[in-house]
Amino acid sequence: MVIHMTSHRNNLPQLGGELLLTDSGLETTLIFFEGLDLPSFAAYPLMESPEGREILARYYRRHLAIAADHGTGFVLEAPTWRASRDWGAGLGHDPETLARINRAAISFLSDLRGTARGIAPVVISANLGPRGDGYKPDTAMTADEAEAYHGEQIGWFADTDADMVSAFTISTVAEGVGVIRAAVKAGLPVVVSYTVETDGRLPDGTGLGEAIAQSDALTDGAAAYFMVNCAHPDHFREALEAGSDWLKRIGGVRANASRLSHAELDEAEELDDGNPDELGRDFARLRRILPNLSVLGGCCGTDHRHVEAMADCCAPIRAA
Repeated sequence: MVIHMTSHRNNLPQLGGELLLTDSGLETTLIFFEGLDLPSFAAYPLMESPEGREILARYYRRHLAIAADHGTGFVLEAPTWRASRDWGAGLGHDPETLARINRAAISFLSDLRGTARGIAPVVISANLGPRGDGYKPDTAMTADEAEAYHGEQIGWFADTDADMVSAFTISTVAEGVGVIRAAVKAGLPVVVSYTVETDGRLPDGTGLGEAIAQSDALTDGAAAYFMVNCAHPDHFREALEAGSDWLKRIGGVRANASRLSHAELDEAEELDDGNPDELGRDFARLRRILPNLSVLGGCCGTDHRHVEAMADCCAPIRAA
């Protein structure tokens, strides 16, 4: 297998070895710490009110401050994970409204970037999520169907200040391939983040290394890099330790604080925030396994404490 580290479309600073932090579990933070009700686990409706935008701004600033303190860059992920056609329809938003909100979210992040001091680089990522439940391969699209579906939301981002597109909690190779193809057509660097179960495999049973290799083979290595999200490092460390050249294609990890499975998390009524310091040490171990791991952040159950622990454990490694 040929390892493609970059293409003519990709000039992202994280491809050059820069250490960039990103945020944590936005939706779980909003639910458990801000006391908000998020139907369909969607944060994007907060963009529609001054109060909502201020809540988001506080959240991002808290994380940006960690990057400033540790001398790292930062990836600002838009709160648009659920802001695609099918999820939006369930929340009463038509495509015209969704287009406006998606674009407004990038403008919002652009304004935040303009106020960030002592942080470089700051990358704006247009965030999108799976068409269906990210923990189940229940929307069995072909790659062509996924390209058409996600191409709509990616198109809304195309003329904004977004530096890249990131697709998170993707559970099938076909959907990941569709996202990559749509982003390439839109001229945007793209990252696909696959989610894995406790056995280190995608929800449909595909091995993580196999998923990355297939995605590259079907897109001529067009993705800037790949990520893993919404799993604890214990769930996929064994797969990484058994890996080979495909490990070079993993450029970011957004891990869960909890070791629970996706099914257990779905049923949990209380937040499992794990141990921030332990998770920070887990990330230091991941950086020793993954030669190109540059983007560090959290997913379910994490907050700014976990990201700070990651920075405490990993920023000195880069400095050394």
